[in-house]
Amino acid sequence: MKTKDMTQYLAVDLGATSGRTVLASFDGQRVEMREFTRFENPQLPLGGHIYWDLPHLYNEVLRALRQVKAEGIELQSIGIDTWGCDFAFFGRDGQLLGLPYCYRDPHTDGSMERFFGECMPQTDVYARTGIQFMPFNTLFQLYTLRRNGCEALAYADKILFIPDALIYMLTGETVMETTVASTSQMLNPVTGDLDEALLKAVGLTRDRFGRLVQPGERVGVLTPQVQDATGLGAIPIVAVGSHDTASAVAAVPAADADFAYLSCGTWSLLGVESQKPIITDESFQENFTNEGGLDGTIRFLKNITGLWIYEQCRKQFKDDSSKFKDVPADVNALNALCLQSDCASLINPDDPRFAHPVSMTAAICEYLTETGQTLPQTPADYVRIIFRSLAARYREVVDILRRLTSVDIRRLHVIGGGSRNEFLMQFAADALQMPVIAGPQEGTALGNILVQVRAAGDVSTLAEMRAIIARSIELKEYQPKSSSIQR
Repeated sequence: MKTKDMTQYLAVDLGATSGRTVLASFDGQRVEMREFTRFENPQLPLGGHIYWDLPHLYNEVLRALRQVKAEGIELQSIGIDTWGCDFAFFGRDGQLLGLPYCYRDPHTDGSMERFFGECMPQTDVYARTGIQFMPFNTLFQLYTLRRNGCEALAYADKILFIPDALIYMLTGETVMETTVASTSQMLNPVTGDLDEALLKAVGLTRDRFGRLVQPGERVGVLTPQVQDATGLGAIPIVAVGSHDTASAVAAVPAADADFAYLSCGTWSLLGVESQKPIITDESFQENFTNEGGLDGTIRFLKNITGLWIYEQCRKQFKDDSSKFKDVPADVNALNALCLQSDCASLINPDDPRFAHPVSMTAAICEYLTETGQTLPQTPADYVRIIFRSLAARYREVVDILRRLTSVDIRRLHVIGGGSRNEFLMQFAADALQMPVIAGPQEGTALGNILVQVRAAGDVSTLAEMRAIIARSIELKEYQPKSSSIQR
């Protein structure tokens, strides 16, 4: 790796509740990052549906670029990552045709079963894609919109995933980055492109989507209009791991391949890196997914309900203070309550009743009553139940990964905001009986930035990227202390 002058990059990192831009500097050895701007990403309830305000997100990117100009920063490039599955429609004149639907819109409820009955058996869909079945996958969204006579779909010249839509609005280039496309349940991991039979099933053709690009590919530069609006020049846009989990996994600071990763937040995504898709009867039965990663790797993983359950309970503690008394407002103090409980009850975090209950605490009690376990009496009991249940679920999934793959899993790398939760991390180490390496918390932004660094020619391999990350951040290791978590 060569030593060079400091270069600066901008990561646009959009989540399903908020977005931000992150400015990073690279000196040839280490990356330093600072949050540059932050903004809300509200879901819009409108006309009986739930949408994303894509023009708002675009405007926030422009705001960040104006601030780049105001501070006299010279950017090497820009990269964009977002959540998966969702998409936007654009007409032949380049105009946005309505707001993009949000994956939480209930219009896809029951869509999978209808699709399997009308279009293609479930086993055939999995054989073609190797993707975990969820009703909001792009395939089922498009099927639902077609079935409901969506006019925007009928008139769309291009269908672009959310990060690709922003790239188009900034550069005028219509692309389809492979890692975000892989979340659609329409990308065939063997052919490496959208599956023709699935396209036909939803009444579409390949030319309605952008050209396929890989992480690290320079896809275009800011349009003259964007340059005028921001005061910047023709800054390149680089396709990063446009699906946020792909960028996060790229940031795992592992020195070898003997690990599983956990992207820990509202959702928990637990898996391994594979050199080829794993599409078998057992992976189908276990509902594992094969999503795209860097360098042609496959993120073989399971989506698990994550800290959503905790977040909803925390909100309920706050909203119903007459029932839940003396609950700390500080999240770290609330986490620590788990040490004040010895409640041994466990839930299955992936039970459907925890997806969108009116009351999360009531849903937990309902589950425990049905399974004959002790009910929680205090907020400390709820917190302990949630953390220990998540840890036990991690152990179950790691055991399945060992059966389905050839990876010799010796440790778990945890990335994302949940890696800061020292109590959950220790419960995970105890449940797994192996080390848990926590960090980086900012894995998605780091992965985004390092792909841009690689595109600039400053590193050449994923191993070099991970070595830079290991030098740039502080990790915390949790060793197992007990093996008391049982199902």
